[in-house]
Amino acid sequence: MRVPRIFTPSALSVGQQHELDETAANHVVRVLRMQAGQPLILFNGDGHDYAAVLDKVGKRDASVRIDSAVPIASESPLHITLGQVISKGDRMDYAVQKSVEMGVSAIVPLVSERCDVRLKGDREDKRVRHWQQVASSAAEQCGRARVPDIAAIENLTDWLHQLPEHDLGLVLHHRATQSLTSLPRPGRLIILIGPEGGLTDAEIEAAEAAGFMATTLGPRVLRTETAPIAAMAVCQWLWGDFNT
Repeated sequence: MRVPRIFTPSALSVGQQHELDETAANHVVRVLRMQAGQPLILFNGDGHDYAAVLDKVGKRDASVRIDSAVPIASESPLHITLGQVISKGDRMDYAVQKSVEMGVSAIVPLVSERCDVRLKGDREDKRVRHWQQVASSAAEQCGRARVPDIAAIENLTDWLHQLPEHDLGLVLHHRATQSLTSLPRPGRLIILIGPEGGLTDAEIEAAEAAGFMATTLGPRVLRTETAPIAAMAVCQWLWGDFNT
């Protein structure tokens, strides 16, 4: 029987009893319907899996006893930051979820000229928290012991002026001629993906002026939620841990 693996943001210590946070407790009690004495694995993003046993189970709460901690070597040696212009509906959720599976290190939600999603105030904060939960759940499922950070929403122009000088930045669009296979091995990688309507010519030029290289994945136009997954899969094969 598969042992459930559950994320909690709390600090974890071997040999200690630990009260599960509300989200984790709800998953254990109401979704999985686990009983006291059953094993589970907890992780909090510190790079370890914590083997635990359910100690007490209430109607809405649960506590565990943590028996051991094991370091998990599931992180790619290639550090990838994804700058993803926000898309409508569940497309952004898909991009976040699959990017975590592909090994992304951090995600920055962006607003560009052709972005159809405009969030402000509480709605913006709520969406970022939602995407962070999507990332946590994806890490939980795919066996990562570190959860990529979802940054606050930024304007694309402002974000371009904050990029580290020594990272390799890629702006993807189908009209480019530079292929990924012709690029040198990067230490750290930044990938910029536009919205459904694509980045404007001015935005692509601004990205190139900021040090990004215009690259292509081929002649076909990929959807905004497909492009980051395809790009990261190729990059992980070339420079990460897909070809080990």
